[in-house]
Amino acid sequence: MPRTNKMIHVLEQDEIVIFTTTEELDYQSGVEMSKTWADAILVDFEHDPFDTIGLKSFMKGISDGFITNNLDFMPSVITTLPSNCMTQEEVLYNSWQVRHVLGVGVHGVLHTHARTPEAVKTFISTTRYPFNNLGLNQGLNEGLRGSGGQDFASKIWQMNTDEYLSKADPWPLNPDGELILGLKIEDKFCLEMAPEITKIPGIAFAEWGPGDMGMSFGFPDAHDPPYPKEMDMARDLIKLECDKNGMAFYSSWRDPSMSEKDQIKYAIQVVGARIVMVESMELATFARSLKE
Repeated sequence: MPRTNKMIHVLEQDEIVIFTTTEELDYQSGVEMSKTWADAILVDFEHDPFDTIGLKSFMKGISDGFITNNLDFMPSVITTLPSNCMTQEEVLYNSWQVRHVLGVGVHGVLHTHARTPEAVKTFISTTRYPFNNLGLNQGLNEGLRGSGGQDFASKIWQMNTDEYLSKADPWPLNPDGELILGLKIEDKFCLEMAPEITKIPGIAFAEWGPGDMGMSFGFPDAHDPPYPKEMDMARDLIKLECDKNGMAFYSSWRDPSMSEKDQIKYAIQVVGARIVMVESMELATFARSLKE
């Protein structure tokens, strides 16, 4: 059976994942975005209001557009959250946020400021049903996601509830899973734990978060290059740990001295990103033509 989650499909083909974003969360925007040239749509709730009502309508539009336009894939929708992944307690107290976004049918979550292995393991648990046992012998905890949200989410995924319950599990931990989880390893405290965090099964990709990483090292406005040496070393370490543990690395490169195509080429072929954010179909086509 073909994949539901397009982002997972692209990673399994060892191709470049193309991200885009949206600020419009309503049904009609979802219908229009179902035809996007991107593989995945990143919805930012880290900095923008936590609008799950709008997100629910948007997901219905994505799903309906997928059917109406007879598409091979609907784009994956990935959200960040208002809370962080700093401590186990913080993740548990805010697990309702994970339930709400998964309950409206998103395909994945990118969690921010991942500082400790305990917090990351708890994050993974909040996305899983307790009957999914893969990884428990590798230090993961039992799933915390409860019954109730699967009916709407299964309809968004164009499957019945039984199939959704079996597929709504993190890939690649579960080879048949259709959820994708990512982490922002984006400050000096996260960086110290990167070798341990990236070993945890259930996480598919990671970002180094240059804006927050720069602030953590005392640089208020170092989101874009040229970077201080501390940030170059941080990026390279996180990329190395991702490579060692089979995780995709998400990174942009916004050097104003370069053309847009040269920036994309640098991010993929020099930085080694497998996931990039681009702003047009032309640039998406160019990015897909590149290999590290």
